[in-house]
Amino acid sequence: MLLHDKFGRAITDLRISITDRCNYKCVYCRTGNEGALYGDLPFEDYLRMARVLVTMGITKVRLTGGEPLLRKGLVNFVRELAKLRPQGLKPASLPRSNGTAKPVPYPNPTVGLSSSSRARIEHQSESDLSGPLDIALTTNGHMLAELAHPLKDAGLTRVTVSMDAVDPERFARITRVPNGYDHVLAGIRAARRAGLWPVKVNCVLMRGFNEDQIIPFGMFAREEGVTVRFIEFMPLEEGRTWAPSTVVTLDEILARMAEYRPLVEIPHARSETARRYRFEDGIGEIGIIAPVSHPFCGHCSRIRITSDGKIRTCLFSVWDHDLHAQMRRGASDEELAEFIQGVVAKKEERHHIGEADFVPASRTMVHIGG
Repeated sequence: MLLHDKFGRAITDLRISITDRCNYKCVYCRTGNEGALYGDLPFEDYLRMARVLVTMGITKVRLTGGEPLLRKGLVNFVRELAKLRPQGLKPASLPRSNGTAKPVPYPNPTVGLSSSSRARIEHQSESDLSGPLDIALTTNGHMLAELAHPLKDAGLTRVTVSMDAVDPERFARITRVPNGYDHVLAGIRAARRAGLWPVKVNCVLMRGFNEDQIIPFGMFAREEGVTVRFIEFMPLEEGRTWAPSTVVTLDEILARMAEYRPLVEIPHARSETARRYRFEDGIGEIGIIAPVSHPFCGHCSRIRITSDGKIRTCLFSVWDHDLHAQMRRGASDEELAEFIQGVVAKKEERHHIGEADFVPASRTMVHIGG
């Protein structure tokens, strides 16, 4: 049946980390002392996981890392992913390998749930379960210029570039990579030309570090024709130095940007992580992802697969669920689906950032996949 957790949330978004390796050492992410800690899997294994999950209602797949563009064979992997078609139908039997099966309608997923949970599921649009698979990618952009067009031709839908300053010297200090800014800017422009639309640029803000980049990023959004999204700093870094005082909140970002130009909020999907705003004159869009000051856990539609094949139901999970171990034991696709359903049933209701009982995630962000 379609994936829903015990709180009635439909699980339609999958994030797959295809490598734990990264060619940047951003200071808010890595201490600089640790490299990759977990291995990569063959693309065939990630593809099988994705295929099973698409039959269960996944409509969006985002490829992450580490830095996903480091993986050779990525373009062909995207081409294979693009062949998957979410239909809202369940095969009568799930094949162990590629093949065909007669589709039958899913059973009613609301049976046995509370009235509020049933209402949340029934609100889900049927249009979310049709059409091609939405394939996105998150990258630092350093290698994107030469790969944007091949990825688009293979079936990639859109791209998000992580970029935490629009000043080349500041960018180099953050990433600890000299001359990286020009490579990333070239990648962003190549993605636009290739039609990987919308191109989103993510900026993690930290007080005393880069909050002075808010207005420059607003200008960048207007000049480059991209959507800039500011992200509140979360306790997911390797150094475990996070404190509430380091967070630049949504309200502060809006106030600072208003000093530059007025913003108008625009509608966003219920499960979308970012609140969206357009400049009053219609030129340029920004988003703000505010998991600390304005949590959105109640509408979360995501699960993640780490580079070594483990499912995480929340960024702040304190445990993993080893899907790849099931595959190594020879599980059929149907058995994998049953395992996944059991994992999703344990999905956390929300995170506890800033609360007395908060327990740090068992992995830091770079080892989970953004």
